[in-house]
Amino acid sequence: MATVELRFSALPEHVRTARLVAAAVARRAGVDEAVLDEVRLAVGEACSRAVGLHRNSGVTAPVKVALIEEEKQFSIEVGDEAPHAVPGGDTPGSAQNGDAEAEEDEMGLAVISGLVDEVEVTTGPNGGLIRMTWPTTPPGTAVA
Repeated sequence: MATVELRFSALPEHVRTARLVAAAVARRAGVDEAVLDEVRLAVGEACSRAVGLHRNSGVTAPVKVALIEEEKQFSIEVGDEAPHAVPGGDTPGSAQNGDAEAEEDEMGLAVISGLVDEVEVTTGPNGGLIRMTWPTTPPGTAVA
């Protein structure tokens, strides 16, 4: 179960709010202060990507963000409900802008992969999910 869940309309102005909440929850969970900027940037990129996918596909459903505190790790899941290309299958509405969107999508994922060591991306015809994970430091073990 997520520690915090966010759902927001697919509008770029809401991405900043998601970034701020993610950084605050990550800090509280024990993510190292040195990587909080990476958390902010990665969440911002993942949310911007989801907003773009929703807007380009005409999806009106909210973008979903789950902030999950687990033992020794903190995870953030950013989900979209935009249709993604399935290898060997047809994706509705993807014929005209498919190449440009795929290129932009790959660039966003490359940025996220550069910021986060542990990233898992799943996609399908009904949406996608990016799961990013960072290690946490238990209270009392932080180096002074």
